[in-house]
This record gives sequence, structure tokens and C-alpha cells, in this order.
Amino acid sequence: MRILVATDAWRPQVNGVVRSLETMAQSARALGVEIDFLTPRDFNSLPMPTYPEIGLALASPRAVRRRLEAGYDHVHIATEGPIGLVTRAVCMRAGRCFTTSFHTRFPEYIQARFGLPVGLAYAALRRFHNAGAGVMVSTPSLARELSARGFRRILRWSRGVDHALFTPDAATPLDFPRPIFLYAGRLAVEKNVEAFLELDLPGTKLLAGDGPARAGLEAKFPQARFLGVKTSAELAALYASSDVFVFPSRTDTFGMVLLEAMACGLPVAAYPVMGPLDVIGASGAGALNDDLRLAALAALDIKREAARAHALTFTWENCARQFLDNIAYARGAASLGGVGLEALRDSGQGASERRRAAEKQRAVQP
Repeated sequence: MRILVATDAWRPQVNGVVRSLETMAQSARALGVEIDFLTPRDFNSLPMPTYPEIGLALASPRAVRRRLEAGYDHVHIATEGPIGLVTRAVCMRAGRCFTTSFHTRFPEYIQARFGLPVGLAYAALRRFHNAGAGVMVSTPSLARELSARGFRRILRWSRGVDHALFTPDAATPLDFPRPIFLYAGRLAVEKNVEAFLELDLPGTKLLAGDGPARAGLEAKFPQARFLGVKTSAELAALYASSDVFVFPSRTDTFGMVLLEAMACGLPVAAYPVMGPLDVIGASGAGALNDDLRLAALAALDIKREAARAHALTFTWENCARQFLDNIAYARGAASLGGVGLEALRDSGQGASERRRAAEKQRAVQP
């Protein structure tokens, strides 16, 4: 089977979407499935002023059509940017089945930056995703929220972590006063990093990553240590060598860094919101509290073994299998006109059972 994934998020961006897509594709190859990508590298692009590493791809319908003619069995649209929009339009005109995924809560990001009401943005996203045979989401709470907003044909697609790379064995000495509280991720207003930096905590605050808010944060919080962008191996060493991972975001749909930190034996402190609630929950691998300072201090008492053990339950092989099961299920249900998709989804069957049921129903159609 050959699958084409259309995505506006790609290297040189360093984020959870890019890492998820790349690593999932590697695991899918081991299952005998080839996944190729349609990315901004396939087109000319214009840089975004506040996100210089992100280019707005100048995707053309003709170029997308040519790519789709290369013999792909399925198209998955990972993002709602220019490439996603053009690919969606081409698939719809051709009557071609496609799925989508919801990675980022752009309505909340846009509201944080520009004050646009989230309802308007969600209306546009709902129209985008409901045109497909299924929209994949990473957590149960996100599925519930999108369902309440009118999104249909919602499919669960969790994430994994590289347990060999992100491991407690990556620890190296850090020459900073302890305890060390670490943040890793983009330095931007929607990540709520300032909430972490404002906390009255002992020891040292480390920040790995870059973004448009970095200069202002460095000027306002000179006692914090800004380390810049790090490779995956360097991040693993920081995770394994710190004392608590602080995740101040209130808008992330999942938070890949949560899994990476826990895989290195690093307990997490976060708000009890979507993402941390689903990834950490009642596992004992982190501390969730509306008072982020109390959560950070409580996480100091969590055993590193508990964090590592919980992370081991997330694998990329399971992520890839779930992705492929979702595609088989959505394609089978789409061939039934959509009615079968809703009935199967609501029946509570597992992904593999849903796929087999959809294929069985499809086989008996005249």
C-alpha cells in the first residue's frame, strides 16, 4: 500500500507534528506500507514574518494532481495550510477518498495573537475536515471537544516515543543549581511560557527552543537560562539530567515533549487541561494542578521510574498501526456512503474490528 501525506509542517520546522509524521512513516514501512510526503519543499514558498522557519507554500492544483497520479492508494491531509487546502480541493473534484488529522488548536492560537473569536476559526476548520472520510485526533478529550463543535467521523490516533533515544541513560552532568526545572518547545505567546518563568521556584529554570517571544522573555527574565534549539539527542540529555519538566501550555492537543520527558524518567508538572490530562492523567508520572508552582514542587517527589514506565506504554508501532487501521476503516465506510462509518464508530468496536466489519460490509455490496 502507498499513502501520500500532504503537510504544510515540515523540516526545517522542529515540532511535534513533523516528528510524529516522520517517525510514524518509519514504523509504517516496517509494516509493509510506503508513506511519501507532499511538503513545502515541493513548492516555492513565502516566509511568514513571525515564523521565519515556516514558509507558506505556493501549491498549485496542477502540481498536486501530477503528484497524486503517481499511483497512491490513499491521501491523508495532515494540516489545514495552503498544501492541505489545495490537496483537499483536488481530491474533492476528483471524487477521491481522503482523511485528515487535527494536530493544532489554531483557533486558540489566533485568538491569543489577534483576538479573533474562536468560533469563526472553528467553523472554517469544521468545513475543511468534515469533507473527508475521517478526521484523526490524538486524545479522547480533543475528540469530545471537536464532536461538540460539529466535527464528524472522528477517529483516534495516538502518538509514540523513541524509547532507545529518549532514555534515562542519556543523562549528563548539568552545571546549574538544583533543582532544575526544564521547558522545551517553541517560545511563543500561545505556549504560555511566561507562566513558567513567573513561578517562584528554587534552583534553575532552563528553556530549550526558540521562537518569536525569545528576545522579550530573555529581557524580562534574565535569571532563566535560554539554551536555544537542541537536537533530539541533546534534548534527551537535558530531559534525563533535569529534575522536573514544566509544561505551561493550555492549548496543545497532545504535547510530544511530555512523552519524551517521561521516557527519560523526567516527571512532568502541568495544568490539568487537554494534553496533560490525556497523556498523564492518573498515571502518577506527573503532577497536574491549576497552580503550576504547586505542580512543579509536587513533581519533585515523583519517582523517575514511574515516569519512564508510563512512557513505555506509548510506541510508534502502535501509532502506525492505528493510523493504518483508521485509513482502512474510513475507506471501507466511505464506500458505504458514510452511514456505515457513523454506525461502526458508535458501536464501540476497536480499530481492527471496525476495519474488518467495514471491509465485510463493503464486500457484500452489489
